[in-house]
Amino acid sequence: MDYNSNRSKLPLPEYGRNVQNMVDHILTIEDREERNHAARTVIDVMGNLNPHLRDISDFKHKLWDHLAIMADFKLDIDYPYEPPKKETFQEQPKKVEYSENLIRYRHYGRILEAMVTEAAGYDSGDEKELLITLLANHMKKCFLVWNKDSVEDQKIYLDLEALSKGKIRRNDLSLTDTRDILHRNNRSNKKSNGGHNRSQKKHRKSNN
Repeated sequence: MDYNSNRSKLPLPEYGRNVQNMVDHILTIEDREERNHAARTVIDVMGNLNPHLRDISDFKHKLWDHLAIMADFKLDIDYPYEPPKKETFQEQPKKVEYSENLIRYRHYGRILEAMVTEAAGYDSGDEKELLITLLANHMKKCFLVWNKDSVEDQKIYLDLEALSKGKIRRNDLSLTDTRDILHRNNRSNKKSNGGHNRSQKKHRKSNN
C-alpha cells in the first residue's frame, strides 16, 4: 500500500498530491518551450481549483509564486512575474515588541483607565457627575466579570480614586446593586449557552 506517511511532504497541501506530481514532472522536461507550456497548463489547473479567487487582482501572480514554491525554486521557465527567492522564506521572523504600557488594574482595561483620566479633567457640573457615575458602574460590572462573587461599593470608590490619581474622590455614587449585575450576567450566559446548544442540536440533526 502507498501511504501518505511514506510520501514526500507537500509544500502547499491545498493543491493536493496530483498537482504536486504535475509540478515534479515539469522539472524532468528538458525542452524549455515544452516546460513553459506545461507550466502554463498547471497554472490553469491550479486556478480552476480556486475559482472563487479569480477576481483578486494579483491572483495570477500568486499562482506563479506557488508554482515556484512547489518546484522548490528549481523550475527554469519564463515566469511572467519576478519569481520569489528561496532565501526570503528562510528569514527569521521579526521579533514582535510587547507593549510596555502597564495596566494598573487589568480587569478594568486600558480604555476604561483612559476614560477615568479624561473624566478627571472635566469641569465640575452635571456632565462630569453623569460620566463618573457611568464609569463607576461600568467598573463594578467589569470587576464582577473578573470576580463573580461580590464586590463592595467602597472598593469601586477606592479604585476610581486610584485610577484618577486622587482627582475623583467619591463615596456617594448611585451604583447598581451587585445582585442585579450578577443576575443579568447569569441570564446573558444562559442565553449565550442556549444559542450554542441550539446550534449544536441543529448540527447533529443535519449530520443525522
